Amino acid sequence: MKVFVAAAVAAGLLSAAPAFANADLAKAKNCLACHAVDKKLVGPSYKDVAAKYAGQKDAAATLATKIQKGGVGVWGQVPMPPNPQVNDADAKTLAEWVLSQK
Repeated sequence: MKVFVAAAVAAGLLSAAPAFANADLAKAKNCLACHAVDKKLVGPSYKDVAAKYAGQKDAAATLATKIQKGGVGVWGQVPMPPNPQVNDADAKTLAEWVLSQK
């Protein structure tokens, strides 16, 4: 079984980290202060973000940049502040997790 799971992870069919680990990362980086998986808070729900960016090949990179640098205008005039405490690897992990919330 371990070999099958490792092969699936290597092929990109499964994540190496369990889904709750990425939710824990979002909590640790304070993302959940403004966002929720399935409802709008200050910012859009992660399900809405995933739907908006579905099918865009550069979506993870775009979101990772927005996580780190912030932004305004895509979801209205409430700005998303920059998050310089989020390193590149964590930003990528968070972006991929957000995009998986369908």
